[in-house]
Amino acid sequence: MSNIYTEIQKRILVLDGAMGTMLQEYKFTEEDFRGERFKDYPTPLKGNNDLLSITQPEAVKEVHRKYFVAGADIVETNTFSGTTIAMADYQMEDLVYELNYESAKIAKEVAEEFNAKEPHKPRFVAGSIGPTNRTASMSPDVNDPGYRAVTFDELRIAYKQQTEALLDGGADLLLVETVFDTLNAKAALFAIEEVKEERQIDVPIMVSGTITDASGRTLSGQTAEAFLVSISHLPLLSVGFNCALGANLLQPHLESVAPKTDFAVSAHPNAGLPNAFGEYDETPEEMREQIEEYFKKNLINIIGGCCGTTPKHISVIAEAASKYQPRKVAI
Repeated sequence: MSNIYTEIQKRILVLDGAMGTMLQEYKFTEEDFRGERFKDYPTPLKGNNDLLSITQPEAVKEVHRKYFVAGADIVETNTFSGTTIAMADYQMEDLVYELNYESAKIAKEVAEEFNAKEPHKPRFVAGSIGPTNRTASMSPDVNDPGYRAVTFDELRIAYKQQTEALLDGGADLLLVETVFDTLNAKAALFAIEEVKEERQIDVPIMVSGTITDASGRTLSGQTAEAFLVSISHLPLLSVGFNCALGANLLQPHLESVAPKTDFAVSAHPNAGLPNAFGEYDETPEEMREQIEEYFKKNLINIIGGCCGTTPKHISVIAEAASKYQPRKVAI
């Protein structure tokens, strides 16, 4: 099968859109989240989207399928919160390996379906590695600036388990995404390098940071350029940004990074900024218009959508992407 390094030279690759947005449309109840297996579980489970890979696998498969039909080259596994650290909220730390393994397996099965039908357009599975709900470089306690809710080593161990399970389940590449604290990301990248070394394998790695507000910085205080510098010592497939901002507000940060790296550049912005109800209103056409500026300015190699995006958004973005050449990368 063709590898992603070959494909990224040929065209702008399309990443999927939001998994959470799509799963919300199913309006799953607490009982649906629990399924038969967890019906007597001691904690509330509604909202634990990663668990749906075990209790509602057909729905997760259907979401992946819709994104591939819309034109995605890469889908992300349903594992954004798939670490022991994030799963502690649901007392499900023991399930982490299974959650990641099953999520990767589901996504891979759908990718193989499409690869069999359309071998000329290979589909890939990116193991989604989220930021966890703790930060290693800042204190959550305003009265104790030296306190940390998590250590680098705790993060490294958690990310290593997630990485192993995603690869065992069939992920083709790994996406360390929505990075708000670069120290967390470094723990994930360190863990991935450990697994690569132990298994004597090479795995393409995408890293995607998130600029949290108008200051143009990540939550831990880095500019887009500083973020790039702090992860550029590793052999990455791509570096980029996702979430937090809509496509037009993200553009200046892509412009500051794209000329300064030989890596591929990725972006998967939100469908605009959330409204008063926390919902995203930007239509596929509005989003396409903004993203087309990325293509015209030759900023991008991988494009997709984050919060609020659906297969309709991905479909028009994929159509626009097909008309442009990818940014040149030194691979």
